[in-house]
Amino acid sequence: MNKSRLVSIFEVTGSVLAMIYALLIASNTGNEVLGFSLLLLSALLFAGWGYLDKRWAFLALQFFYATSAIIGLIRWG
Repeated sequence: MNKSRLVSIFEVTGSVLAMIYALLIASNTGNEVLGFSLLLLSALLFAGWGYLDKRWAFLALQFFYATSAIIGLIRWG
């Protein structure tokens, strides 16, 4: 699989998971663990995209999101 295709997959999948995460957390329906799990997966996908595309600031931002997801999982898990 070429780099461009992989970047597209990471970008689209990470975006969809982040949107679902946001809706789950905002809905306050008891799905926090699932939501923070999706945030962590999204951050990992975005980190992969940042690394492949050499977007270092974007990659660094994903460490913040991943850390937020881990804190959320610990707090709500």
